[in-house]
Amino acid sequence: MKLELKNIRKVFGKKVALNNISFTAKSGHAFGLLGRNGAGKTTTIRILMNVFKASGGEVLLDGKPLDYKTVSFGYLPEERGLYPKEKIFDQLIYLATLKRMSKKDATSSVNYWLDFLNMSEYKNKPLDNLSKGNQQKIQLISSIAHDPDIIVFDEPFSGLDPVNAKLLESVVKAQIKQDKIVIFSSHQMNYIEEFCDDILIMKDGEIMIAGNIKQIKQGYIRDKLKIESKDVKKIKTENQNECKIIDDTNLIYKMTSADQKQKVMQKLIKAYDIDNIGVLEPTLNDIFVEYAGDEKEIDEITNVIEKR
Repeated sequence: MKLELKNIRKVFGKKVALNNISFTAKSGHAFGLLGRNGAGKTTTIRILMNVFKASGGEVLLDGKPLDYKTVSFGYLPEERGLYPKEKIFDQLIYLATLKRMSKKDATSSVNYWLDFLNMSEYKNKPLDNLSKGNQQKIQLISSIAHDPDIIVFDEPFSGLDPVNAKLLESVVKAQIKQDKIVIFSSHQMNYIEEFCDDILIMKDGEIMIAGNIKQIKQGYIRDKLKIESKDVKKIKTENQNECKIIDDTNLIYKMTSADQKQKVMQKLIKAYDIDNIGVLEPTLNDIFVEYAGDEKEIDEITNVIEKR
């Protein structure tokens, strides 16, 4: 399957919440929808799921308007939406049957996922008896028990300890391997890099950058060196404008041009006691900050940190 959002616009009164948002997500792959709070991710997700209509544009599945009567969605929201006083098993069955699953199949599926996520012992307890992390696991079951075609994970690892995070990772990977379309939204860039091939970074309802993660990184300006040395303070003192100290033995050196790297590295190695030096590879976190952040705000925070 191929899911396409084409030129999606959403206007609330005079405010343009989304301005020509387009992306493609394919089955068997995870797509990362990224942006700071208020960037327009939730509005995009709500339009995708037909919670409300777009002001313009279209949502297509395999080139045709998405038929919400035949295509099922699973949605794991950032904010929990289950019933805190109701028994876990009862509400999971109820929600699965609302999504066109027979009670027999719903019972089988819910029991499977409760067992897989080590939650069977809590099935007859009310939700609010559980810890935050275990509530997140129940919310996860509600989003996948009905075997949806398209799944949206919004901050799925919120509140999970490392062991439960590993469990959830295996669930996400299983959904991708089953050729589901998976939309992944998170501020934890390590998970985006682990699961997603393609991403879109939004800001103020606009696309800032979109494409394959590897290709985006390859196109990034490679004009910084990472240096490991016991002389970091000396290097910083003698190269003030070019350097930014990371810690006691590491710093970043910014070159005036990326094609100078060999010449600059040789110069630094000759002048200082350097243990390791190489081109700084951008992380997805670096790219996110550059495209989703406010430049003035970032500069102000950096200045405060450096003055401490």
